[in-house]
Parts: sequence; C-alpha cells; structure tokens
Amino acid sequence: MSEPHPGAVLRGAVDLSSLRNRPAPDETADGAAASAPSLVMDVTDETFPQVLELSRTVPVVIDLWAQWCGPCTQLSPILEKVVVELGGRLVLAKVDVDANPQLSQAFRAQSIPMVVALVGGQPVPLFTGAVPEQQVREVFAQLLQVAAQNGVTGTVAVDGAEQAADADPAEPELPPLHAEAFDAIEAGDYARAIDAYERALGENPHDADARAGLAQVRLLHRVQNLDLQQARAAAAAAPLDSSAQFAVADLDVAGGHVDDAFARLLDLFAALPGDERGPVRERLLELFSLVGDADPRVVRARARLASLLF
Repeated sequence: MSEPHPGAVLRGAVDLSSLRNRPAPDETADGAAASAPSLVMDVTDETFPQVLELSRTVPVVIDLWAQWCGPCTQLSPILEKVVVELGGRLVLAKVDVDANPQLSQAFRAQSIPMVVALVGGQPVPLFTGAVPEQQVREVFAQLLQVAAQNGVTGTVAVDGAEQAADADPAEPELPPLHAEAFDAIEAGDYARAIDAYERALGENPHDADARAGLAQVRLLHRVQNLDLQQARAAAAAAPLDSSAQFAVADLDVAGGHVDDAFARLLDLFAALPGDERGPVRERLLELFSLVGDADPRVVRARARLASLLF
C-alpha cells in the first residue's frame, strides 16, 4: 500500500455487494470495542458477511492463501504475529482460495499470497507476494492511518486464552540454522536464508523441513526482481530458452498458476534434445517438492514427465 491519504478506500475497486448481509440496524460507534473469538480467524464464503460488518469497527486484514502456496507459508505466520501484537487494533481473516471460490473471485485474486484490508466495509489493497516482517509492520501502520482518516478507530476484545497466543511457551524452538534462515527471510535476505538451509541439509540430508524451506526461499529469491510482462515477452520470443521459460514458470507458481507452470516446463522438456533436458527436469522436481507430492497437479505432471522420459 503506497502513500495512504484521506479517501484512500477504493470504493468500487472490488465488488463485495454480493457477499454482504443486510446491514445491522444498530452499527457500532466509531472508537468502540467489539468482541471476537480470536484476532486471527478462518473465514469462508458463508461467514464473510460478519467480517464485513466487523470492518466498520476495526480494520480487517484479509490473507488470501492456499495450502500448496509456498510463499503463503512464509507470509501467514508473520501476519498473525504482527496482528496479535497490535492488541485488537486489527483483525486477520484468513481465506483459503481453493475452498472459497466466491471470495477469491470477489477479491480478484490473480496471484497469492494476496493481502487486502477492509475498512468500513470497503476494500483497501495492501500487497501481493511474501514480504518481510518489517514491511508488514510499515504497511499495517499505514492501514491504521487510513482507517482513522475514514472514521474506523475501534478495537476488538478477544475471548480468554487467545489473548496470550503470542506468548505460548509450548512452541518448540527452531534448530539454529532454521532460525537463521527464518530471520533472513524476515529481513528479505533470501541469499542468506538459502545458505542457512543448504548448511542444514549438509548436516542432515534427510531434513525434510530444510529441504522444503530451501525450495520455497529459492523461489522467492528468483522472482523478487522479475517483471511479469517482461518475462512473458522474453519467453514468447525464445520458446526453447530454458532460462526464459524458467522465469515465467517461477512467477506462475508464486502467483498460484501451478498447472500453467508445469505445462510450460513439460512442453519445454518435450521440445528440447535429450542432452539439454536435465536442468528442466531438475527445476520440475524442485517445484514438485515445493507444491507437495500429494497435490493432484503434481501427480498429473509427474505422470506426464514419466511418459516423456520413457
């Protein structure tokens, strides 16, 4: 979200009218407190109207995510941490786009993770993609300014134990190299995170968490400076250029277009001579591990890759 100003709520940018229940007859006054079971909640197509009404009292951050989305697993814990630390000044509503297609369509979720906010029932775009914790804090501070400028200054009181969720002593500590990688990711230093995960795998080649984290952060590192339009133009101009096709496939996976990414790389694999296929196969296997071996899209892509190999 860049340079908030009075009236920054983008009325009409996203049409949420079909998701709204009839307005409650007695709206909560500005600056008042509302109650909620948690500051972080899962929201569905059916329960979204209550969230929409809650946004008239307190800004609601919407986290559009999916289980197969690697960058989402990096971003969501950061969003939860920062929202809880703000002590009821914001609420986080998590939307699984695969399970809630109506919300995904309403917010025009072309790529995920996608983060928007609701202020007074109206959407405020925030950012797309995984970002470091400091940037999340800055964006949320700007969001609170926008909300105040639009008269939404309430807070949410949380029931019981949820208030102490951010101080749960039972949470296990990360292994040192994993903690180093996570700190580097929060700082936006993906090269240092890659190095930490690679050292963790050097110590234990069977460390599944390190292998998954390495695949995710490599993807973040590769796409952080890419321009989608330029990458697509380069790939269209050079259909057998592996580097150009890799760039678009990475952007597609980061944006949630997994089938498109796999199809692109499988088509490239089929078109290349046998001695040039190795890097394409390696990139496919890396993306398979990132999305998850049990994912139906991975299963289909693996089957096609096997047919091309044999």
